[in-house]
Amino acid sequence: MPAPSDLDLLVPVPDDRRLAAAPDDTDLLRLFARDRTCARVRANMVASVDGAATGGDGRSASLGTPADRRVFAVLRALADVVLVGAGTVRAEGYRELPVAEHLRSARAAAGLPSRIALAVVTRRGEVPADLLAGPQLPFVVTGAAGADRARAAVGADRAVVVPGAHEADSPDLRAGVHALAARGLRHVLAEGGPRLLAALLAAGVVDELCLTTSPLLVAGDAPRPAAGAAALDPARRAHLRHLLHAADGTLLACWDLRAPVGSGS
Repeated sequence: MPAPSDLDLLVPVPDDRRLAAAPDDTDLLRLFARDRTCARVRANMVASVDGAATGGDGRSASLGTPADRRVFAVLRALADVVLVGAGTVRAEGYRELPVAEHLRSARAAAGLPSRIALAVVTRRGEVPADLLAGPQLPFVVTGAAGADRARAAVGADRAVVVPGAHEADSPDLRAGVHALAARGLRHVLAEGGPRLLAALLAAGVVDELCLTTSPLLVAGDAPRPAAGAAALDPARRAHLRHLLHAADGTLLACWDLRAPVGSGS
């Protein structure tokens, strides 16, 4: 009888491996490991079967499943920095980002620090007070309008001021990602919300999208995983890298957004 977080690897085929939950999650870490010499942005989002990015309580966490939480922990353990919008910080209650205990040795073996850095994207440069009381201040990615407020909150070294070329109040996300890489934060894990993901896609900086489909129907008027910005023109091609399936029906897809047209999965 499979455990709730055991995962069947459906794609690529033929591959009948079952990635059973293990004390150190070696197989899952190997599946999601990438070349650390290259900077990259990986986005991780969850959606219901009918495409809602949040549950009835307005939070994405309510869509989570054991399998989703397992992959979520692995993706964080492999990241240098988690990038998130200020609205999502407030809605989801972001605080310090601990590494799951069973993944700490693997993170250390990869040469990564014990704490995961947090970077908050905010037009106004405002940072929730709870984040300023923790042991590690976040980075703040902002434009011209939020520069002074961000510097006052976290200091000049953690304020990433990148004014947009056409709209100075909004941060230039491509420049922001480059600025984080220059600080040694080369592997970015973007966790949303939907507006931030849409903006990152529009900026052309997302290399990979990990999208969990939770076996729930929500209806209502919840946003999609990427929403709030103009439609991409042309639409971006995505290539399936792998697909995982859990016993409760959760599907976890990893989409490569950089693969050349015509490439296989």
